[in-house]
Amino acid sequence: MKLDGPVTGGPCWTELGTSDLEGAKRFYAELFGWRPETDPRQEAGGYTVAHMGDAAVAALTPLYQESQPVAWNVSFAVPDADAAARRVEEAGGTVILGPMDVFDAGRFAVALDPAGAAFQLWQARTFPGAGLFNAPGSLGWVELATRDTERARDFYTTVFDWSVNASEWYTQWGIDGADFGGMAAMGDRFPPELPAHWMPYFCVTDVDATAAVALRAGGGVVMEPSSMPGGRRLAVLRDPQGAVFGVYRPGEGG
Repeated sequence: MKLDGPVTGGPCWTELGTSDLEGAKRFYAELFGWRPETDPRQEAGGYTVAHMGDAAVAALTPLYQESQPVAWNVSFAVPDADAAARRVEEAGGTVILGPMDVFDAGRFAVALDPAGAAFQLWQARTFPGAGLFNAPGSLGWVELATRDTERARDFYTTVFDWSVNASEWYTQWGIDGADFGGMAAMGDRFPPELPAHWMPYFCVTDVDATAAVALRAGGGVVMEPSSMPGGRRLAVLRDPQGAVFGVYRPGEGG
């Protein structure tokens, strides 16, 4: 990721909705060395912020609705959550929650793109988002998997004004050319029942060792560690509750 902090339109935060908060705390602490801190206020509903050192890097939360899947979610920074929600709907997406205030931290909404991939809008007040990017245990990339790449490209460039760096095989999203994520077409290797979705990749120093730790800690490996052009190496893992996420070792170009 060529961004080193939250910027308008870029990914600013990622959070896990899980069926076992305590189990998730243990798993990710072992995997990444995260230090989880749960908000003690009853109205916070168990919201837990994970830290690397003093920096907030992600959140872990209980499931708040029966229909909510166990999954990682990605938030994108916007200057005005209400205006961004209107753009989502005008571009063919759906707002399923909010916009609403989160104490004095900010204002957020949960939306679906036209293919049903969920993402969040975050208007920062006292909390801008992750305090660390591109370092071990922190967010390093975000990726959309979808079966309609052309519609997704039109939607997200309309809503966020992202720049696009596309090849025959892969599309990279950016802010004024500073790439922060990508888009993969969901072909035959994806189960037909799997919906379109966003997935975070966390930076690690050793992808293979991290995959081995995930297995020992009760998780699974969805995609074995693989090398990519430019020296990048990545894997897709699954935590014990079923949430899927990526791990990533940057190459020469990040």
